[in-house]
Amino acid sequence: MKILKVLSLFVFAAMILVSCKKDAGTDTSVAPSVNTSQQAVTPNVANPTPAKEATEAPTGPLTTMTFAETSYDFGEIMEGEKVVHEYTFTNTGKEALVIKNAKGSCGCTVPDWPREPIAPGAEGVIKVQFDSKGKGKVDAAAQSKRVTITANTDPANTFLTIKGKVKKDPNAAPVATPAPKPVG
Repeated sequence: MKILKVLSLFVFAAMILVSCKKDAGTDTSVAPSVNTSQQAVTPNVANPTPAKEATEAPTGPLTTMTFAETSYDFGEIMEGEKVVHEYTFTNTGKEALVIKNAKGSCGCTVPDWPREPIAPGAEGVIKVQFDSKGKGKVDAAAQSKRVTITANTDPANTFLTIKGKVKKDPNAAPVATPAPKPVG
């Protein structure tokens, strides 16, 4: 019984030490930057990114990035077409902007972003390609895809949206599905 009490005390002490180390590593001396652009970039609280998809923000000083637009509507396209749109941004902070990652909400949305730091006051471009293959319907299917950008900004994640409608050609041949293998 004594061993159980000592073991419980040891586990409790270890938990306190671990939680204190996490708190000690938090830097509260950096004040969050304020984005005063015409389109403020804010996290999507209604649809938070699941923890397994979250990407840690780069460490170091924080800055701000301002986009000319954060949403693009490509209108109506035919299934199979690819749409490419460039989102222009400016580093409106006082530190170099480092984009650690940009990730599309699905495999049909592929972002291309600058890998080198963006100096304060400089502009950059994030190119997003949407592939409509397999996304259409005869009456047009609405599509809305999101790109999550992780950078040394506050908040760390910024969201871009590419949306529109994908129409399927009613005369197009249906996609063949393989017949099931006979059991026997």
